[in-house]
Amino acid sequence: MDRKEKVFKVLTELNIDYSLTNHPPVPTVQEAEKYWTDIESSHCKNLFFRNHKGNKHYLVLIDYRQILVIKDLEQRLKQGKISFASAKRLDTYLGLVAGSVSPFGLINDIENHVHVFIDKNLQHVEKVSFHPNDNTSTLVLSFKDFIKFLDWSGNTYEFINLYN
Repeated sequence: MDRKEKVFKVLTELNIDYSLTNHPPVPTVQEAEKYWTDIESSHCKNLFFRNHKGNKHYLVLIDYRQILVIKDLEQRLKQGKISFASAKRLDTYLGLVAGSVSPFGLINDIENHVHVFIDKNLQHVEKVSFHPNDNTSTLVLSFKDFIKFLDWSGNTYEFINLYN
């Protein structure tokens, strides 16, 4: 079963409705933006970080139009010095490749190692969109169903004010 099929299987088992838009591979949100014109959703940028010691990993979800300064993020997360995690760590903890980072990678985090930080502003949106662990599609689901998925994953998560 490929990465996308795994996502569809879990969402179906959780009775979560979603829509899917296929497009060419888009490794960045800037490239994906042109395919989102007809998709009504809050599109998310998903960033995977590690702490200085490399023993903690964080997935940060923000609106794709936001620009994040790592030093500012460090202060807000209160987790010490952080940096982008390597491709090897991305594969190890989320089973993903660069350019396809998605919270659906939590399906592969059997030990619930990754902690998720979600921009507080996303709590107020109706729908969110992410890659289904493959950057050739955009998957849209209700924010309420996204939280249902997060609860199912068993990973810890919290909402944080990432912007003033």
